[in-house]
Amino acid sequence: MAQTRAAAEQHRVTIGFTTGLTVTPAVRELRRRHPDADVHTRYLAWNEPQPALLERRVDAVLGRLPFPPDGLSVTILYEEPRVLLVPVGHRLADRNHVTLDDIAEEPLPRFPDDHWNAFWCVDPRPHGRRAPTGPVVTAMEDKLELIATGQAVSLAPASVLAKEVRPDLTTVPLKGAEPSRVVLATRADDDRPLLRALRAHATANTRRGLSRNTQHLGTGQGLSSRQRI
Repeated sequence: MAQTRAAAEQHRVTIGFTTGLTVTPAVRELRRRHPDADVHTRYLAWNEPQPALLERRVDAVLGRLPFPPDGLSVTILYEEPRVLLVPVGHRLADRNHVTLDDIAEEPLPRFPDDHWNAFWCVDPRPHGRRAPTGPVVTAMEDKLELIATGQAVSLAPASVLAKEVRPDLTTVPLKGAEPSRVVLATRADDDRPLLRALRAHATANTRRGLSRNTQHLGTGQGLSSRQRI
């Protein structure tokens, strides 16, 4: 029985993905190359990548840093600049770009995770000053509502197309902040052939995609509302 279960697990994989990232091409490629594989997908919230992997709800995750790497094997697939997400009509909405100094007094929504806030609020700022504290939220939709109603602004990946998210939001390229990093993560002790194939496909496909699209990043229009592997 145990041997049968272990054999089945070799051919079964669940791929998690977070907001704005698409795993469909990778799933198609795995199924094409491994027709006997049982490949599933599962959407994960912003704070689920590590626990979902360690609890074996998923076997791989396409997500964005930061999240705790303990117990995981993490491969950085690509980086992209960050943008400022603001409501249409905001004082910065028509700027060609903004810096951290331009938003020094702007509140940013907070999530109940210090590492996440440190990165997405750039807190502390390079000169050591703390970023203004905004309302605490637990869901991305709540964050968007706060921005749309003028209660906060937020940082986002450059691939976000604000008009596709909400017509009352827009983005402005942000200079002076480190880029967002998209990664593929698996359990550190899980080296099954299906996961090796997934990692190889994701790495190769990312290189091809970046060679086509790098020039579009950071223009304020974004690359795509969903990034793919």
